[in-house]
Amino acid sequence: MAGTATGVTRKKASQQEIDRMVFDRQAQICKAFASPVRLQILDLVSKGECSAAELQEKLSISKANLSQHMGVLKAAGVVSTRKEGQHISYLLTFPEVKEACQLIRKVLSAQVQGAYKMMQ
Repeated sequence: MAGTATGVTRKKASQQEIDRMVFDRQAQICKAFASPVRLQILDLVSKGECSAAELQEKLSISKANLSQHMGVLKAAGVVSTRKEGQHISYLLTFPEVKEACQLIRKVLSAQVQGAYKMMQ
């Protein structure tokens, strides 16, 4: 019986460790999403693979600035790169990132529209 109790405790501890790791990753992703420029990058790459040059042009940012933002997004695991010679392209690592961003934007849009209606 003692072996069973120990097994249950180990199983719970393991699940707690997994939960903690998931919350840590969630916090890292939320930090990565905490920039309007990075959210715009995610929106652009959610529509399809984008080159660094395309992103720079569409966002009107420098190569160094884009590199910093991409470093944060890559570290969070939401964007990956594909390299062909000197050409670098960016894409979403998981399609669920697009869904998550769309859901957040939907909530925020409803909030903004609600606030706008209250002001009229």
